[in-house]
Amino acid sequence: MRRPPALPSGPYAPPVPVRDLTVVSADGSRLHAELHGPDDTGAPAVLLAHGWTCSTAFWAPVVRALSADHRVIVYDQRGHGRSPAPGPGGYSTNALADDLVAVLEATLPPGRRAVLAGHSMGGMTLMAAAGRPGLRERAAAAVLCSTGASRLVDRSRVVPLRSPRVRARVHRALLGSRAPLGPITPLSRRLVRYATMGPGADPATVDVCARILHACPRAVRAGWGRVLLDIELDARIGELTMPTAVIVGTADRLTPPEHAQALAALLPHCTGVTELPGLGHMTPVEDPGAVAGVIRALAEEYGGGREPRGEAEARAPFGGVREARGEAREALEDGREVPADVLAPFEGVREARAATVTEAGDPAVEAKEQTA
Repeated sequence: MRRPPALPSGPYAPPVPVRDLTVVSADGSRLHAELHGPDDTGAPAVLLAHGWTCSTAFWAPVVRALSADHRVIVYDQRGHGRSPAPGPGGYSTNALADDLVAVLEATLPPGRRAVLAGHSMGGMTLMAAAGRPGLRERAAAAVLCSTGASRLVDRSRVVPLRSPRVRARVHRALLGSRAPLGPITPLSRRLVRYATMGPGADPATVDVCARILHACPRAVRAGWGRVLLDIELDARIGELTMPTAVIVGTADRLTPPEHAQALAALLPHCTGVTELPGLGHMTPVEDPGAVAGVIRALAEEYGGGREPRGEAEARAPFGGVREARGEAREALEDGREVPADVLAPFEGVREARAATVTEAGDPAVEAKEQTA
């Protein structure tokens, strides 16, 4: 596995995970994943999916903001960071969806759900997986951050050309290019700032983003760039039925605010669009506090720990009650003592009644109470 790029100390340095693990996706691809924060089933869980040419290191400031009281899961998309590059045919939106579901299954125990946040291609990953049962069962809420579902080339504003057709052609060439980015220089930092960040980005933020972007192998960059060229996920947005927040920087040239507005219009349960004035495409690094705040608010309102008790789960302590009810009723009517094996299913019923709505006047429960 490749080692992540060397990063400066402070808030941009990747925090030490509680646990590293390797997740195997549906096609056998191996993915590097990390767990941060308390291993407490009651703590809200959050999963963060990074974007094109980035890595787990991209989320470092957000992980630091959340991991004190959240279980935070991060992973390297295939070919990025410490996840090996996929083989032929391994670049697709279906592969992104497979990988996300595999990470969820490997890192969340049964019944536990998480707030899922995806930046750029990570947001597209959430949309690609929207219809998967593995996502629906584990997603308490979602955040689509600086991302879009379609027409990425047409709407991009990185190259300032007047002709939309010519601009789109140049963007297509850039996305699919295998050209090396070369060493990090003052010029390359200026280009990174212009293309991916707002004009007010500080030098430390520009430097860390440049290091992360330049660390992505050019074959991987080109492979995923070709997927992004014609990505079309509009039809999947309606399947993101969980509460979903949208975040965008007003100066985002890669996925301008019109993408955020289109997402909000199609989402079944959009909790709102957060526009960050003057910020560019790298919002989780440009303003990690704002992004972490949106995630935290969703976790507080909609959960991100144990799955809420549905009717079936809430009635789990009553297993066997319906079968035993008739026998208990007959014994009571005949004035006989209710057998112990009939009473067994009702152990814990009193405690369970305090947490759920149950049927009043259940004769089996009355039998238990009369013999207590």
